[in-house]
Amino acid sequence: MTGEKKSQAWQKLLPFLITAACFAYLYVRLDRAAAAEGSGLISYLARSFENVSWSRWLALMIPYCLFFFLIDSLVAWRVIKWFNVRTISYAGILPIRASAYILSLVNEQVSKGAIALYLNRRDGVPGWEVGSSMLFIMFCEYYSLILWATFGVLLQWRSLPQSFHVIPAIALAAGVFFVLVHLYFSGKIGSGRALRDRPIFRSFRLARAWHYGAVLALRAPAVLLGVVVYTLVLRLFGGSVSFGEMLGYVPVVFFGASLPGPMHSVAILFWVLLFPDRPGQMTAFGFVQHNFFMLFNAGIGLLFLRRATRELFSQTSGAGPPTERGEREHPDDTRQQRT
Repeated sequence: MTGEKKSQAWQKLLPFLITAACFAYLYVRLDRAAAAEGSGLISYLARSFENVSWSRWLALMIPYCLFFFLIDSLVAWRVIKWFNVRTISYAGILPIRASAYILSLVNEQVSKGAIALYLNRRDGVPGWEVGSSMLFIMFCEYYSLILWATFGVLLQWRSLPQSFHVIPAIALAAGVFFVLVHLYFSGKIGSGRALRDRPIFRSFRLARAWHYGAVLALRAPAVLLGVVVYTLVLRLFGGSVSFGEMLGYVPVVFFGASLPGPMHSVAILFWVLLFPDRPGQMTAFGFVQHNFFMLFNAGIGLLFLRRATRELFSQTSGAGPPTERGEREHPDDTRQQRT
Protein backbone atom coordinates (compact mmCIF):
# COMPACT_ATOMS: atom_id res chain seq x y z
CA MET A 1 0.00 0.00 0.00
CA THR A 2 2.87 2.37 0.85
CA GLY A 3 4.56 1.58 -2.47
CA GLU A 4 1.35 2.36 -4.33
CA LYS A 5 1.06 5.75 -2.60
CA LYS A 6 4.66 6.55 -3.46
CA SER A 7 4.03 5.61 -7.10
CA GLN A 8 0.97 7.88 -7.27
CA ALA A 9 2.93 10.71 -5.64
CA TRP A 10 5.67 10.40 -8.27
CA GLN A 11 3.11 10.41 -11.09
CA LYS A 12 1.65 13.65 -9.77
CA LEU A 13 5.04 15.21 -9.14
CA LEU A 14 6.71 14.22 -12.42
CA PRO A 15 5.01 16.84 -14.69
CA PHE A 16 6.06 19.65 -12.34
CA LEU A 17 9.64 18.33 -12.18
CA ILE A 18 9.78 18.26 -15.99
CA THR A 19 8.43 21.82 -16.13
CA ALA A 20 10.92 23.02 -13.50
CA ALA A 21 13.83 21.47 -15.40
CA CYS A 22 12.70 23.04 -18.70
CA PHE A 23 12.30 26.51 -17.25
CA ALA A 24 15.58 26.25 -15.35
CA TYR A 25 17.36 25.53 -18.64
CA LEU A 26 15.50 28.36 -20.38
CA TYR A 27 16.40 30.78 -17.60
CA VAL A 28 20.10 30.00 -17.93
CA ARG A 29 20.01 30.40 -21.73
CA LEU A 30 18.02 33.63 -21.61
CA ASP A 31 20.11 35.14 -18.84
CA ARG A 32 23.30 34.49 -20.80
CA ALA A 33 21.81 35.96 -23.98
CA ALA A 34 20.63 39.06 -22.10
CA ALA A 35 24.05 39.51 -20.48
CA ALA A 36 25.74 39.22 -23.89
CA GLU A 37 23.62 42.15 -25.11
CA GLY A 38 24.25 44.14 -21.95
CA SER A 39 20.61 44.24 -20.84
CA GLY A 40 18.44 42.82 -18.11
CA LEU A 41 16.48 39.61 -18.57
CA ILE A 42 13.06 41.30 -18.51
CA SER A 43 13.95 43.98 -21.05
CA TYR A 44 15.61 41.35 -23.26
CA LEU A 45 12.43 39.27 -23.32
CA ALA A 46 10.24 42.34 -23.79
CA ARG A 47 12.05 43.18 -27.03
CA SER A 48 11.08 39.75 -28.38
CA PHE A 49 7.42 40.77 -28.18
CA GLU A 50 7.69 44.39 -29.32
CA ASN A 51 8.10 43.94 -33.07
CA VAL A 52 5.44 41.26 -33.58
CA SER A 53 2.39 42.21 -35.66
CA TRP A 54 -0.23 40.84 -33.28
CA SER A 55 -3.13 41.49 -35.67
CA ARG A 56 -1.48 39.29 -38.30
CA TRP A 57 -0.68 36.73 -35.63
CA LEU A 58 -4.33 36.52 -34.55
CA ALA A 59 -5.44 36.34 -38.19
CA LEU A 60 -3.35 33.18 -38.52
CA MET A 61 -3.91 31.56 -35.14
CA ILE A 62 -7.68 31.91 -34.67
CA PRO A 63 -8.66 30.10 -37.91
CA TYR A 64 -6.02 27.45 -37.21
CA CYS A 65 -7.37 26.78 -33.69
CA LEU A 66 -10.93 26.54 -35.00
CA PHE A 67 -9.87 24.19 -37.79
CA PHE A 68 -7.98 22.00 -35.33
CA PHE A 69 -11.05 21.80 -33.09
CA LEU A 70 -13.20 20.64 -36.01
CA ILE A 71 -10.64 18.01 -37.07
CA ASP A 72 -10.09 16.84 -33.50
CA SER A 73 -13.85 16.48 -33.05
CA LEU A 74 -14.10 14.63 -36.37
CA VAL A 75 -11.55 12.07 -35.21
CA ALA A 76 -13.32 11.57 -31.86
CA TRP A 77 -16.69 11.25 -33.63
CA ARG A 78 -15.49 8.64 -36.11
CA VAL A 79 -13.77 6.50 -33.45
CA ILE A 80 -16.77 6.63 -31.08
CA LYS A 81 -19.08 5.84 -34.00
CA TRP A 82 -16.94 2.84 -34.97
CA PHE A 83 -16.58 1.32 -31.53
CA ASN A 84 -19.23 2.75 -29.19
CA VAL A 85 -22.33 4.55 -30.52
CA ARG A 86 -23.21 4.02 -34.16
CA THR A 87 -26.04 6.58 -34.08
CA ILE A 88 -24.09 9.54 -32.67
CA SER A 89 -23.90 12.62 -34.92
CA TYR A 90 -20.92 14.87 -35.52
CA ALA A 91 -22.83 17.79 -33.98
CA GLY A 92 -23.53 15.61 -30.97
CA ILE A 93 -19.84 15.17 -30.16
CA LEU A 94 -18.91 18.86 -30.46
CA PRO A 95 -20.14 20.00 -26.99
CA ILE A 96 -18.21 17.43 -24.98
CA ARG A 97 -15.10 17.52 -27.18
CA ALA A 98 -15.00 21.31 -26.75
CA SER A 99 -15.82 21.26 -23.03
CA ALA A 100 -13.09 18.69 -22.40
CA TYR A 101 -10.54 21.27 -23.54
CA ILE A 102 -11.24 23.17 -20.32
CA LEU A 103 -10.14 20.17 -18.26
CA SER A 104 -7.11 19.76 -20.52
CA LEU A 105 -5.73 22.90 -18.89
CA VAL A 106 -5.27 20.77 -15.77
CA ASN A 107 -4.82 17.23 -17.09
CA GLU A 108 -5.36 15.67 -20.51
CA GLN A 109 -6.33 12.30 -18.99
CA VAL A 110 -9.04 13.96 -16.88
CA SER A 111 -10.51 15.53 -20.02
CA LYS A 112 -10.68 12.12 -21.69
CA GLY A 113 -12.41 10.78 -18.57
CA ALA A 114 -15.00 13.55 -18.88
CA ILE A 115 -15.84 12.37 -22.40
CA ALA A 116 -16.32 8.83 -21.07
CA LEU A 117 -18.61 10.08 -18.28
CA TYR A 118 -20.59 12.22 -20.73
CA LEU A 119 -21.31 9.35 -23.14
CA ASN A 120 -22.04 7.03 -20.23
CA ARG A 121 -24.68 9.40 -18.83
CA ARG A 122 -26.14 10.47 -22.16
CA ASP A 123 -25.95 7.29 -24.24
CA GLY A 124 -25.52 4.53 -21.68
CA VAL A 125 -22.10 3.47 -23.00
CA PRO A 126 -19.94 1.75 -20.34
CA GLY A 127 -17.21 4.17 -19.27
CA TRP A 128 -14.38 1.69 -19.81
CA GLU A 129 -15.44 1.19 -23.42
CA VAL A 130 -15.34 4.92 -24.16
CA GLY A 131 -12.04 5.07 -22.29
CA SER A 132 -10.77 2.41 -24.66
CA SER A 133 -11.67 4.61 -27.63
CA MET A 134 -9.90 7.59 -26.05
CA LEU A 135 -6.80 5.41 -25.55
CA PHE A 136 -7.06 4.31 -29.20
CA ILE A 137 -7.15 7.97 -30.31
CA MET A 138 -4.09 8.83 -28.20
CA PHE A 139 -2.25 5.81 -29.62
CA CYS A 140 -2.99 6.97 -33.16
CA GLU A 141 -2.01 10.57 -32.35
CA TYR A 142 1.48 9.50 -31.34
CA TYR A 143 1.88 7.46 -34.52
CA SER A 144 0.67 10.38 -36.60
CA LEU A 145 3.36 12.62 -35.10
CA ILE A 146 6.07 9.97 -35.51
CA LEU A 147 5.21 9.36 -39.16
CA TRP A 148 5.08 13.06 -40.05
CA ALA A 149 8.30 13.74 -38.18
CA THR A 150 10.02 10.92 -40.07
CA PHE A 151 8.81 12.28 -43.38
CA GLY A 152 10.05 15.75 -42.49
CA VAL A 153 13.47 14.50 -41.37
CA LEU A 154 13.98 12.46 -44.55
CA LEU A 155 12.86 15.44 -46.63
CA GLN A 156 15.27 17.86 -44.91
CA TRP A 157 17.98 15.43 -43.77
CA ARG A 158 20.96 17.70 -44.37
CA SER A 159 19.49 20.92 -43.00
CA LEU A 160 18.02 19.56 -39.76
CA PRO A 161 20.04 19.25 -36.52
CA GLN A 162 21.96 16.00 -36.12
CA SER A 163 19.84 15.01 -33.12
CA PHE A 164 16.80 14.74 -35.41
CA HIS A 165 18.43 11.94 -37.40
CA VAL A 166 17.44 9.42 -34.74
CA ILE A 167 13.74 9.88 -35.54
CA PRO A 168 13.57 7.36 -38.44
CA ALA A 169 15.07 4.69 -36.16
CA ILE A 170 12.46 5.53 -33.51
CA ALA A 171 9.75 5.30 -36.18
CA LEU A 172 11.02 1.88 -37.27
CA ALA A 173 10.91 0.58 -33.70
CA ALA A 174 7.44 2.09 -33.28
CA GLY A 175 6.33 0.35 -36.46
CA VAL A 176 7.46 -3.03 -35.16
CA PHE A 177 5.68 -2.33 -31.87
CA PHE A 178 2.47 -1.44 -33.76
CA VAL A 179 2.54 -4.70 -35.71
CA LEU A 180 2.95 -6.70 -32.49
CA VAL A 181 0.16 -4.77 -30.74
CA HIS A 182 -2.25 -5.22 -33.63
CA LEU A 183 -1.51 -8.93 -34.02
CA TYR A 184 -1.88 -9.45 -30.28
CA PHE A 185 -5.22 -7.70 -29.90
CA SER A 186 -6.59 -9.26 -33.07
CA GLY A 187 -5.86 -12.66 -31.51
CA LYS A 188 -3.26 -13.77 -34.05
CA ILE A 189 -0.39 -14.01 -31.55
CA GLY A 190 -0.12 -14.38 -27.79
CA SER A 191 -2.21 -16.40 -25.39
CA GLY A 192 -2.80 -13.84 -22.60
CA ARG A 193 -6.55 -13.44 -22.96
CA ALA A 194 -6.92 -11.94 -19.48
CA LEU A 195 -5.11 -8.81 -20.65
CA ARG A 196 -6.54 -8.78 -24.16
CA ASP A 197 -10.15 -9.08 -22.97
CA ARG A 198 -10.04 -6.16 -20.54
CA PRO A 199 -12.66 -3.48 -21.32
CA ILE A 200 -10.00 -0.77 -21.63
CA PHE A 201 -8.60 -2.58 -24.71
CA ARG A 202 -11.97 -3.18 -26.41
CA SER A 203 -11.33 -0.72 -29.27
CA PHE A 204 -7.97 -2.35 -29.99
CA ARG A 205 -9.66 -5.77 -30.19
CA LEU A 206 -12.23 -4.45 -32.66
CA ALA A 207 -9.88 -2.29 -34.72
CA ARG A 208 -8.74 -3.40 -38.13
CA ALA A 209 -5.67 -1.98 -39.84
CA TRP A 210 -7.77 0.44 -41.89
CA HIS A 211 -9.15 2.03 -38.70
CA TYR A 212 -5.63 3.15 -37.75
CA GLY A 213 -4.96 4.40 -41.27
CA ALA A 214 -8.23 6.30 -41.34
CA VAL A 215 -7.41 8.16 -38.12
CA LEU A 216 -3.98 9.11 -39.49
CA ALA A 217 -5.61 10.38 -42.70
CA LEU A 218 -8.22 12.38 -40.79
CA ARG A 219 -5.54 14.09 -38.70
CA ALA A 220 -3.32 14.91 -41.70
CA PRO A 221 -5.02 18.22 -42.67
CA ALA A 222 -4.49 19.62 -39.15
CA VAL A 223 -0.79 18.69 -39.24
CA LEU A 224 -0.26 20.23 -42.69
CA LEU A 225 -2.10 23.43 -41.76
CA GLY A 226 -0.02 23.57 -38.57
CA VAL A 227 3.15 23.48 -40.68
CA VAL A 228 1.93 26.40 -42.81
CA VAL A 229 0.70 28.50 -39.87
CA TYR A 230 3.76 27.93 -37.69
CA THR A 231 6.08 28.80 -40.60
CA LEU A 232 4.28 32.09 -41.21
CA VAL A 233 4.01 32.95 -37.51
CA LEU A 234 7.68 32.18 -36.89
CA ARG A 235 8.55 34.87 -39.43
CA LEU A 236 6.59 37.39 -37.37
CA PHE A 237 8.97 36.62 -34.47
CA GLY A 238 12.07 37.11 -36.59
CA GLY A 239 12.66 33.50 -37.57
CA SER A 240 13.25 32.30 -41.10
CA VAL A 241 12.49 28.73 -42.09
CA SER A 242 11.05 27.01 -45.16
CA PHE A 243 7.84 25.02 -45.15
CA GLY A 244 9.83 21.86 -45.79
CA GLU A 245 12.06 22.48 -42.79
CA MET A 246 9.07 23.27 -40.60
CA LEU A 247 7.54 19.96 -41.65
CA GLY A 248 10.45 18.35 -39.82
CA TYR A 249 10.12 20.60 -36.79
CA VAL A 250 6.39 20.80 -36.08
CA PRO A 251 5.59 17.10 -35.46
CA VAL A 252 8.52 16.80 -33.05
CA VAL A 253 7.50 19.96 -31.18
CA PHE A 254 3.87 18.85 -31.07
CA PHE A 255 5.06 15.57 -29.62
CA GLY A 256 6.88 17.57 -26.96
CA ALA A 257 3.68 19.50 -26.29
CA SER A 258 1.91 16.22 -25.55
CA LEU A 259 4.35 15.35 -22.76
CA PRO A 260 3.26 16.01 -19.17
CA GLY A 261 3.88 19.42 -17.68
CA PRO A 262 2.07 22.75 -17.29
CA MET A 263 2.34 25.50 -19.95
CA HIS A 264 3.72 23.10 -22.60
CA SER A 265 7.20 23.73 -21.24
CA VAL A 266 8.79 20.90 -23.26
CA ALA A 267 7.50 22.37 -26.52
CA ILE A 268 8.89 25.81 -25.61
CA LEU A 269 12.24 24.24 -24.81
CA PHE A 270 12.29 22.43 -28.16
CA TRP A 271 11.98 25.72 -30.09
CA VAL A 272 15.00 27.13 -28.26
CA LEU A 273 16.99 23.97 -29.00
CA LEU A 274 16.04 24.18 -32.68
CA PHE A 275 17.05 27.84 -32.98
CA PRO A 276 19.83 28.28 -30.39
CA ASP A 277 20.96 31.63 -31.84
CA ARG A 278 17.58 33.25 -31.03
CA PRO A 279 16.68 32.10 -27.50
CA GLY A 280 14.60 35.19 -26.66
CA GLN A 281 12.49 35.16 -29.81
CA MET A 282 12.00 31.39 -29.67
CA THR A 283 10.97 31.45 -26.01
CA ALA A 284 8.43 34.17 -26.78
CA PHE A 285 7.26 32.32 -29.90
CA GLY A 286 6.85 28.97 -28.14
CA PHE A 287 5.17 30.50 -25.11
CA VAL A 288 2.49 32.44 -26.99
CA GLN A 289 1.91 29.75 -29.62
CA HIS A 290 1.27 26.78 -27.40
CA ASN A 291 -0.43 28.58 -24.54
CA PHE A 292 -2.72 30.61 -26.81
CA PHE A 293 -3.67 27.39 -28.56
CA MET A 294 -4.52 25.76 -25.23
CA LEU A 295 -6.41 28.77 -23.84
CA PHE A 296 -8.31 29.45 -27.07
CA ASN A 297 -9.52 25.85 -27.20
CA ALA A 298 -10.63 26.17 -23.58
CA GLY A 299 -12.51 29.30 -24.65
CA ILE A 300 -14.30 27.26 -27.31
CA GLY A 301 -15.18 24.83 -24.54
CA LEU A 302 -16.81 27.61 -22.52
CA LEU A 303 -19.15 28.32 -25.43
CA PHE A 304 -20.37 24.70 -25.32
CA LEU A 305 -20.15 24.19 -21.56
CA ARG A 306 -23.76 25.05 -20.75
CA ARG A 307 -25.13 22.61 -23.31
CA ALA A 308 -22.68 19.87 -22.30
CA THR A 309 -23.53 20.31 -18.62
CA ARG A 310 -27.25 20.23 -19.32
CA GLU A 311 -26.94 17.00 -21.29
CA LEU A 312 -24.58 15.44 -18.78
CA PHE A 313 -26.81 15.96 -15.75
CA SER A 314 -30.20 15.65 -17.43
CA GLN A 315 -32.19 12.76 -16.00
CA THR A 316 -33.93 12.25 -19.35
CA SER A 317 -30.91 12.47 -21.63
CA GLY A 318 -29.94 8.80 -21.48
CA ALA A 319 -30.66 6.80 -24.57
CA GLY A 320 -31.29 3.58 -22.73
CA PRO A 321 -29.13 0.54 -22.04
CA PRO A 322 -26.53 -0.40 -24.63
CA THR A 323 -28.50 -3.43 -25.78
CA GLU A 324 -31.44 -1.21 -26.78
CA ARG A 325 -29.12 0.73 -29.10
CA GLY A 326 -27.71 -2.45 -30.63
CA GLU A 327 -24.34 -1.70 -29.01
CA ARG A 328 -23.54 -5.37 -28.55
CA GLU A 329 -24.64 -6.07 -32.12
CA HIS A 330 -21.88 -4.01 -33.64
CA PRO A 331 -20.57 -5.91 -36.70
CA ASP A 332 -17.02 -5.74 -35.40
CA ASP A 333 -18.17 -7.34 -32.14
CA THR A 334 -19.65 -10.19 -34.13
CA ARG A 335 -16.42 -10.55 -36.07
CA GLN A 336 -14.43 -10.65 -32.84
CA GLN A 337 -16.71 -13.31 -31.37
CA ARG A 338 -16.27 -15.47 -34.47
CA THR A 339 -12.49 -15.25 -34.18
